[in-house]
Amino acid sequence: MNQKPAEILDTILGYLGFVATVQEESQDGTMVLQVLTSEPERLIGRREQVMEDLQLIVNRILAVQTPPAPRVIVDIAHHRAMRDHALVAQVRQLGEVVRSTGRPMHTAPLNAYDRRIVHNVFKDDPEISTSSPKTEEKIKRVTLRKAAAEKPAE
Repeated sequence: MNQKPAEILDTILGYLGFVATVQEESQDGTMVLQVLTSEPERLIGRREQVMEDLQLIVNRILAVQTPPAPRVIVDIAHHRAMRDHALVAQVRQLGEVVRSTGRPMHTAPLNAYDRRIVHNVFKDDPEISTSSPKTEEKIKRVTLRKAAAEKPAE
């Protein structure tokens, strides 16, 4: 029997001894599992590792149950949402520096999820382009630079 993503996460948290409520939310077409608990720090973990691991486990179980399953995001007490909001504000400031000075700027090293957020912030911006190095590393910097001016049609 296939379980819903919220049921899977709730079961995992129960086996780990956490008393928590798991709510399903939709964010930009992606399911977000919001975990509300009295001890969010333990579920977020150091450098958000526990939260990332929970997300990985839930997505792996879903992929086995119903391939190809849509990916879900695990958020603990709105921690990821607040962090994402702060990241967006920070990269918008970097974008303004690039606009005003014309010099390329680099973000701090980011994981794939955070790099995707940065690229999406500027995807419709005609003045700023973003790029990440094509390496096998998991943590990379994103470079923001002024977009090349389009050549006029002849």
